[in-house]
Amino acid sequence: MNLFSSIRLREVQLRNRIVVSPMCEYCALDGHPQTWHLVHLGSRAVGGAGLVFTEATAVEERGRISPGDTGIYRDAHRESWRPIAKFVREQGAVPGMQLAHAGRKASCMAPWLGGKPLEPKDGAWEPVAPSAIAFDAGYPVPRALAAAEIESMPKAFAKSAERALEAGFEVLEIHAAHGYLLHEFLSPLSNHRTDEYGGSFENRTRLVVRVAEAVRRVWPERLPLFCRVSATDWKEGGWDLPQSVELAKLLKKAGVDLIDVSSGGLVPNVRIPLGPGYQLPFAAAIRKEAGIATGGVGLITEPVQAETILTNGQADLVFLAREFLRDPYWPRRAAKRLDATIKPPVQYERAW
Repeated sequence: MNLFSSIRLREVQLRNRIVVSPMCEYCALDGHPQTWHLVHLGSRAVGGAGLVFTEATAVEERGRISPGDTGIYRDAHRESWRPIAKFVREQGAVPGMQLAHAGRKASCMAPWLGGKPLEPKDGAWEPVAPSAIAFDAGYPVPRALAAAEIESMPKAFAKSAERALEAGFEVLEIHAAHGYLLHEFLSPLSNHRTDEYGGSFENRTRLVVRVAEAVRRVWPERLPLFCRVSATDWKEGGWDLPQSVELAKLLKKAGVDLIDVSSGGLVPNVRIPLGPGYQLPFAAAIRKEAGIATGGVGLITEPVQAETILTNGQADLVFLAREFLRDPYWPRRAAKRLDATIKPPVQYERAW
């Protein structure tokens, strides 16, 4: 049974291959996670997941997607995260944090408020990006980052990594996907710079690699480091799978242990062939061609489907997102379906 087999990543042992993918909740206060986050993440740990990731957690205040995003850009945030990481670990899961910067997609409303860019009266702030190119009509034109600001970005990620470690997290993921800042540097569609951070593949990947190197320097050797990428922009002339493979090779050299393979998010109104496991061919290709572990994500909902992904060698871990919103106890349902046995919390044993 692959889905419920343990896996060791550096010195961290996951009890199974099921990962709670980062999912924004849009209900933090000034970057601080709330009781909602403790219950939301804690219930997935109780539910049997092997690794539980926080939502995209901003490394700078201006790097939040919305005012309700969580952060790790202040020391005080570390204290707010500490009990959450502790509870997740106490339930037998490994606590993970995704470090992120929203770039030009920052300063937006929560989805249930419309998801559109904030107005000044609602506390909007200035988004930044590699180039002054708006995400879409109706979005503000971001300010192009100065070279000195770009050079400070790895330090912001590294400092946030130190806080995450002190808060008790054991896995980190760098968010370089879905059209946020690091992805914006990768893609020629959003990066029109003419300095050392734009133009060639080497230049466009420079910031992501430097972020990974900076984080790895402060993140203990015993703990794993992931990076989420969008394997393709789904648009001609944009970021694509061959570039993702080459980036994965660079990230492996920088100390990244696993590539979490998603896609899209950089530009709107693209045609994506949605369907169960539609991104898995990308994960399989990166795993094979770059020689690095991968995580598969995207419309994975059924236990047999998840088991097959691992059996076929398409990925090493299975990331579930919306299915975990529908069912926090999905691993327990999957175990029943696959005739596997997973131990319930002692508080629930009398029901088994």
